[in-house]
Amino acid sequence: METRLVADLAIVHAYKGDEEGNLVYRKTARNFNPMMATAASLTVAEDEQLVPAGEIDPDTIHTPGIYVRRIVHVPRPEKRIEQRTVRPARQKECAQINGVDPKTDGCARRP
Repeated sequence: METRLVADLAIVHAYKGDEEGNLVYRKTARNFNPMMATAASLTVAEDEQLVPAGEIDPDTIHTPGIYVRRIVHVPRPEKRIEQRTVRPARQKECAQINGVDPKTDGCARRP
């Protein structure tokens, strides 16, 4: 048997929420947000869309409003970690090291 999950505070991100605290999640937010919202003593919901009470279909609600204490409306959240960052290609260095066309062959150097 597993031990229960206990949290003092849960900050969850919801796609849509109403004024009563009912939440709907999208994509990967559906993995652990409902579980954390129900397990925590205090749940703060960050909503992209805040709609009036009764606007959300009851069958689509993932977390009932009874578990949510605070609602924060964030219309366009900034997602810093989802930006692709790569370093610039070293095509000229590869061509000098190997003497091959960098577009057709990969750059490999032995230490």
